[in-house]
Formats: sequence, C-alpha cells, structure tokens
Amino acid sequence: MMQNNRNYFIAIALSVLIVLGWQYFIMGPRIEAQRVAEEARLAQQAQTTQAQTDTGAPAGSVSGNLPGSSAQATAETNREEAIGKSERVAIDTPALAGSINLSGARFDDLKLKEYRETVDPTSPIITLFNPADTKDGYFTELGYIAGENAGAVPGPSTPWTLAEGDKLTQATPVTLSFTNETGLTFLRKISVDEHYMFTVEDTIKNAGIAAASVAPYGRITRYNKPTTASVYVLHEGFLGIIGATGSLTEQKYGDVEEEAVTNEKATGGWIGVTDKYWAAALVPPQSIAYDSRFSHFTDGQPRYQADFKNDAVAVAPGQETSLKTLVFAGAKEVRVVNGYALDDSWFGTLFASLRGGNAADVQSYEVPRFDLLIDWGWFWFFTKPMFQLMDFFFRLVGNFGVAILLTTIVVKAIFFPLASKQYASMANMKRMQPKMEELKAKHGDDKMALQQAMMQLYKEEKINPVAGCWPVLLQIPVFFALYKVIYVTIEMRHAPFFGWIQDLSAPDPTTFINLFGLLPFEGPTFLHLGVWPIIMGITMWLQMRMNPTPPDPTQAMLFNWMPLIFTFMLGTFPAGLVIYWAWNNTLSIAQQSIIMKRQGAKIELFDNIKGMFRRKPAKTK
Repeated sequence: MMQNNRNYFIAIALSVLIVLGWQYFIMGPRIEAQRVAEEARLAQQAQTTQAQTDTGAPAGSVSGNLPGSSAQATAETNREEAIGKSERVAIDTPALAGSINLSGARFDDLKLKEYRETVDPTSPIITLFNPADTKDGYFTELGYIAGENAGAVPGPSTPWTLAEGDKLTQATPVTLSFTNETGLTFLRKISVDEHYMFTVEDTIKNAGIAAASVAPYGRITRYNKPTTASVYVLHEGFLGIIGATGSLTEQKYGDVEEEAVTNEKATGGWIGVTDKYWAAALVPPQSIAYDSRFSHFTDGQPRYQADFKNDAVAVAPGQETSLKTLVFAGAKEVRVVNGYALDDSWFGTLFASLRGGNAADVQSYEVPRFDLLIDWGWFWFFTKPMFQLMDFFFRLVGNFGVAILLTTIVVKAIFFPLASKQYASMANMKRMQPKMEELKAKHGDDKMALQQAMMQLYKEEKINPVAGCWPVLLQIPVFFALYKVIYVTIEMRHAPFFGWIQDLSAPDPTTFINLFGLLPFEGPTFLHLGVWPIIMGITMWLQMRMNPTPPDPTQAMLFNWMPLIFTFMLGTFPAGLVIYWAWNNTLSIAQQSIIMKRQGAKIELFDNIKGMFRRKPAKTK
C-alpha cells in the first residue's frame, strides 16, 4: 500500500498540474490575444470621431428617454482641454482630486491620490473618470426625466449654478441650483466622505400653479473596457444588488455587447461597473422602485452603460420633496467597502475586532451587500477569512510579505493534527517496508492474498495507508484562496516585500535569461523565471527528496521532473503566491523531519541527494 499512497500523491499533483497547465498554456495565450485585440481596437477608435447619442429608457419605465450627450469624443481632444471648456467645482479630499462639471452636474474628472500607475513613486496617480469628449470618456451622471407639467428638468447639459460653497472637500459640501420655466427649483447638495462615497441630496421645490412629476435617473457611462485583459478568476464588468434583499448580478462586457440586460423592477440595492481594483457604483433612492439595465451602444460613440430610472415622483404646488442618491467612485479597499455595507453579522464583527477596528472606522451608509463589490468568488467564506488574517498580521508588522509568511504558519498550525497523522503514517509505512517485502516474496503473483495480508498488517500496526491524502487535499483550497486574495485585493497591489520584490501581486521581476538583470535585455515571457520561483522549485525538490525514490520508473521520472515543471509554471504567478509556496514547503520539510524522527523512521533526504551523485554500477551483459 506504500505504492497506493504514492498514487494518491501523484493524482493530487497531476490535478494541480492540470490547473496550472490550463493557466499557462490556455489562459495565458488567450489573455495575450485579448490584450492585442483590445489595443488594436483602441488604436482604431482613437483615429475616428464618434458622437454619443441618446439612449433608451429601461424597460418598464415611464415614457421618455434617458438623456444622452451631444459631446464629441475625438483623439484631438485631450483631457486638459476637455476639462477647461466648462465651468467646474473643484474636488479635494484626502483620497480624491478632480472636479464636478457644472454642465449636467456630472462627475467626469476624478483621480485617486493614494494610488499610482506603477510602483515608481513619481509615476502619475490613477485617473478614474474622464470627460465625455475624450477618447477615454468615463463618467457618472444624475438627472431627471420630465413628467406632467415638469418643463425642462436637469439632464446632461443643464447649466447648474453654484449656490453655496466653492470647493467640495470632506468638511465642506457644495450646493448647486437650477430653476426652470414652470417654477420648479432643483437644489443639489453634494458631500463626500474621506474615502470614495459621494452623497447627492436633491430637493425639488414647486413654486408653480400645477402639480409636476419627475422621474430620477442615474447612469455610469464608459467608452472603453479595461486595458488589461480579463481572467477567469476575476469578474470585470457590470454588477449590482437588484433589490434590498436581492442576490448579486454580474454581467461581463462581452455578454452585454451581444445583448443588453434588463433587470427586474426593484426597490433598494445598487448597480455599478467594476474593474480589477477600481469601481463606480450608484445607489438609487432606496424607498422608490426603479428599473435598471446594463447595455452596450454602438450608435455614435460606442459605450457601455449601467443605468437606473426611478418611478416618477409628484410635487404639489407650494410643496417640496427630497431624494438621496449615493455615488461610489474609487478604489475597492476591503475595509472601506465593508464599512459602507455595515456588515454587522458575527462574521464581520469578529474580523473587525481582529483588525483592531469596527464599523465606525468608516462612515456607514448601510448599502445592501456592498461588500460584494469585491469579487471574493464562490468560496468567499474561505477567501475573506484568509484576507482578514493577512490584513491582521499586516497591521501588526507593516509588511504584506511578512504577513503572508505568518499566515502560512497559522495555516500549518491549523492543519498540524492532520499533517502529523500524514507523516506518522508515512513513517510507519517506512518501518513496515521490510515486512511488506517479505509478504511480496511470500505471496508472489497472488495479488488477492497479498492485498489481504497487507490489510491485516495495517490493522495490527494501526496504520492508515490513505492518511497522507487528506492533508494535501485540504491544503489545495488554501493555495487557491491565497491566489484569489493576492490577485483581486487592492491591498496587495504594489505591496512590497524585501529586496527586489516591490509588488507582491506581480511576478518576480528578475529572470535568469538576463542573469537576473546583469545583461541589458529581456527574454521571452515563457522563459521568465525569477529568483523566488527558483527558490520555490528548490524547496519543492527537497521536500520530494524526503521520501524514498519510487521503484517504478514512471513514478520516479514524474517525481524528478515535477519541481522543474512547477518552477516554470509559477514563474509568471504573483510573487506573493510563490513566496507562500516556498515558505510552506520549507515548513513542511521541517515538520516532516521532526515527526518522522519521533516515529523512529529514517529521513531519506540526505541519502537521496547523495544517491543522485553516486556513480551507478555498470550493467552486466
């Protein structure tokens, strides 16, 4: 059964190998092809002049269309020129910089102060929103659709007047006003917190002689998809919670290009557009039913759009009504996003206390399930605790690389009882090896008798031949959860370790092809192999040498080549994941050595290494 035990390990290794092979040979080329195609599309789009036109209202809404924009998107209109063409109110907070366009009261100029395009501290800060008349237009707009006796209502080109305040900051909101020909006055108070949430409070006053009705709408419009190609472990595109108790709805850009998605009418919830690290979301007035949709338009300026339209509200003569809409635009920081959602469950309270804070550290808006703005995946119950544990250690030591090492120790401690049984079983199997050889010699080719004799031996010696399988199986989800956390959370973006690792979410930047930076050129991507992947490969090789060399030549060849194959495959994986694997292997070697020594089993590591360099005897004829 020692042979069977090895077969379990081979099956597990092959399963992981298939997944890694899929990533390396299938998804890698596909992602590269998508990236090239997207760059070609953007280059062609930049050479043409396209107009953004009106879009239809969501299905089931009252009569009228969601207003569009008459702005032109041309390659010649740069961002600075577009911003300078309109009156604006500056935005200046600890996290945000930009301005609000008074034409339409549109959020179309927004930068994230705390994040830069590269690890270089002098590189430009991240730009999120761009004006409509640029080739990379991306903006958010709130307005109204006119109903009975409403007259002209705020839309994309409405000239709002600055009524109060001169700059939008965390401490100083601004108020805009617009009055139409029928006596309707719209007062829009805009405030922002220290992070990424804008609160837009509209007060509609009717000084006319007849009741008027208006239907609020909101939209997020962007011209281009993310420049980085999407991958299967991460959702980028449209998403939302449709209804206060609804489930998460996700739609990819490609799916919406084929057919627009109209969501069911609902009350409460939110809609948005998400990238890997950034997002924009709209939270409609939560007490009024709304229709919503995710669309792609090819008339005029091609664009992607997430929009909602509330049911009409009536304002009697001499009366007023108020509506509140939230606009999120910024980085998907876990603590901030969770705070907006007000996760008061036992799970959220537990991990808030672990990280030394609570829901009060971030102003809460009680947005339903807003924490799902971050793509934790189907196994969120595993990935979220993994991140919270790493974040807890990060706040203690100030380095996410060290936090990964400490998290690995905790994971090893959790699995220690199972690992102990695994290694103890392996040690007992080694001790029983002479008796097994005797049984093989005794029963010869009678496999049934040999099987029964071995089972009796296992029973007498209290050995479980499959005990070594379970710890490995249980640690596979740990690997994928850590991969998910490192890949999707913005906290890992540009997070340094030590030395040359300045971004744990990116591959090790060194490569042996140019002697780790000594030669002035870069090799092909498929040969990219940095220092940490090599270290990981060495630790994996040492771990496999802890066990006797399999007698079967095929198994022996697989065990010999597997570390090398994994080394090259992990060469393009995030450095944080490779560091975890190398450290986990090192801890496993130490753990296995201690347990096997206690069991009185021989540690094969040094003998196996010596055997590799020992001259083999010449074959006799």
